[in-house]
Amino acid sequence: MNSPLTRYRALLAEGGLGADMAQAMAVEKLEGLHKALDSYLPAEGEQGWLARFGFSQKKQRRLLWTPGDCESNEFKQGLYIYGDVGRGKSMLMDLFFSTATVEARRRVHFHAFMRDVHDQIHLWRQDKSRREKDPIPDLARHIANQSWLLCFDELQVTDIADAMILGRLFQELLGLGVVMVITSNRAPDDLYKDGLQRERFLPFIAIIKQCFDLLELNSERDYRLGRKKGIKVYYTPDGGAAEQALAHCFDRLTGGQSPKEDHIHVHGRDWTVPKSADGVAWFDFEDLCKTALGASDYLQLATLYHTVMVSGVPTLSPDNRDAAKRFVTLIDALYEHKVTFLCSAAASPDELYPAGDGAFEFRRTASRLIEMQSAEYLERHHLT
Repeated sequence: MNSPLTRYRALLAEGGLGADMAQAMAVEKLEGLHKALDSYLPAEGEQGWLARFGFSQKKQRRLLWTPGDCESNEFKQGLYIYGDVGRGKSMLMDLFFSTATVEARRRVHFHAFMRDVHDQIHLWRQDKSRREKDPIPDLARHIANQSWLLCFDELQVTDIADAMILGRLFQELLGLGVVMVITSNRAPDDLYKDGLQRERFLPFIAIIKQCFDLLELNSERDYRLGRKKGIKVYYTPDGGAAEQALAHCFDRLTGGQSPKEDHIHVHGRDWTVPKSADGVAWFDFEDLCKTALGASDYLQLATLYHTVMVSGVPTLSPDNRDAAKRFVTLIDALYEHKVTFLCSAAASPDELYPAGDGAFEFRRTASRLIEMQSAEYLERHHLT
């Protein structure tokens, strides 16, 4: 049988993973959910929405969310796995997702899911006939019709717009019988901590604690840190050899995953991450510093990605003043969030802005670029 547990044991036997008690406990939880899903389909009323798609002949068990109901279910409507970075949460979710027999399933980074949610709400409000109606129930039904098993990677809430939506959206999804597996760096009570109008977000935390099985992945080993150990992060001069070295670093830091395009949603607009995988984003300098991006964009990037790579940082001067200012703002955002920064550059940090108006101010950025190469900096935890 192909299941999270059998796949995990195979990886141990092949040497692809090392023994880890915390991961083993998490796999047992995922195995239980995997088996429970074999006899479960969501239902809504006597004739569930699945019946309209020809699934009514299958065995159905009703798991509808109402206050106080979750404790009586055979299994709660999902699993919330949290813990420090680098503990293997995403890897375990991938084991579960890849072995799930549910066809209507989706695995998505949480910020990409919320970007889609905002896009759907925007489209809803463009329709004058629906503008005064609440879009959340229909949006939840649309999501459930497409995928009733949702796997959310790296749930974090930094935006008040997300905070205002999540409680009602999750209540509707659970009411439709949707099952979820969630990973996060934060315990439920620490989500959106100190956020604006956080009291309006508390019902969402209550739903998570009541209707999800909570599991802290408290492994003592930081697997992500192990990938960074001994890695060189600043390559000069720029050129073919430096780019080849960055490609090797990307492969190492992502565990060999293929890069994919991603999008970051800021203040109602999207901008593109050309290459990304497993929390690593890779840009050309022109993509990141010669386009109309600002502090809010770089802060969102620093929040969402633990590692940022930039190819082709040129020598800076008054001639490319705007790009230089954006680069300074970028480095400030990455530094404050303890993001690992890799780049290929035309010169060392001290020589990157050698002369002219702005060279004196750049000294602070050069100092940060030097510090960001140190083992002490690389060992710091990413601040989301």
